[in-house]
Amino acid sequence: MASPDPQEAASKQRIITHMNADHQDSIVRYAEHFCKFTSFGARNAHLTDIALDKMVIEASGRRHIVPFTPPMSSWREARERLVAMDQETLKALSRSDITVKEYLPPKGFGAVVFAACATVFILLPREQTTAPGSLVDRLAPALASYARRFRLHILLPLAFLHSVECLLFVFTRLRKHTVPAMSLLWWKWTLSAFVEGIGSFQRYVGFFRGFHRFVVGVDAYFVQV
Repeated sequence: MASPDPQEAASKQRIITHMNADHQDSIVRYAEHFCKFTSFGARNAHLTDIALDKMVIEASGRRHIVPFTPPMSSWREARERLVAMDQETLKALSRSDITVKEYLPPKGFGAVVFAACATVFILLPREQTTAPGSLVDRLAPALASYARRFRLHILLPLAFLHSVECLLFVFTRLRKHTVPAMSLLWWKWTLSAFVEGIGSFQRYVGFFRGFHRFVVGVDAYFVQV
């Protein structure tokens, strides 16, 4: 049996390492589109092997072979081929070519709104929280009395509205920008969307102003938007 070409082995390993380290979002989209994984199942997808005629992707404990059609004639074609395949996934999955990789916490007035909404969700679900003699009643009796009287009138509409906004945020923002489902980043944005509602949408736009580091397809660079 012929021994592996050291140069070829080095090229393969360089591509695998680079893709897993810098372009895991592209691999996630490959797994969703070519391997038919759900967004949750593809969240931890990574490249395990690559050849001139195929690449091997592993996600959720399963390995899938994605063929290159037609096969590449040399490793010099790898970058162009991977970029083209990523563009195909973007179109097929209706995704943006910008991947969001950061969470922006609320600041200024947004932080005040977040705190106010969080207070509602903490105080109002349980009657005992604002009952006579409770800590809230002793510190702010007028607020406690108001909360007891209008508790459900405030809590139920707010919870319903923010739940709808949260679902919209997940499917129109996080999914579109390839934020891995159930990841820590996903939970930060999702919980923020539930607590503050429309404020999370407004803050999310902050990623698209000024200089921010994004990964676009399989090319990483700074963009002015």
